[in-house]
Amino acid sequence: MSAKDLYPLAENAPDLIKTPSGKSLSELTVDAVMKDEVTAADFAISAEALGVQAEIADAHNRPALADNFRRAAELVSVPQDVLMETYEMLRPGRSDHSSLCERAEMLRCNYGADLMAKFIEEAADVYERRGIFAKRY
Repeated sequence: MSAKDLYPLAENAPDLIKTPSGKSLSELTVDAVMKDEVTAADFAISAEALGVQAEIADAHNRPALADNFRRAAELVSVPQDVLMETYEMLRPGRSDHSSLCERAEMLRCNYGADLMAKFIEEAADVYERRGIFAKRY
């Protein structure tokens, strides 16, 4: 089966989907929830599942979508507070070029998020060219 044929994964290749805790898709049931056999963390997406989604997007000639899935896969291991801080920094008027580049380097060094770091560095350059770092409010 080619990557093109895998979508939707839950129907065509459920065995490829594992939760971050290693549970299979078939283990995520209401009955399992009622018996406390699964938690909210079991319903989080895994980096591997996002990687398969990226392969499917590539197979359907959707490179921008594939890149988004790959960056998302890198962010699975990044703590929520770091993600929210980064999101806030990317809002117009909330940061500057050097702070965004430092954040990119931190994501690269601490979490191996090379694609996300490049994305933030590119955003920093675009923000600077377009004057988006200026406080707007």
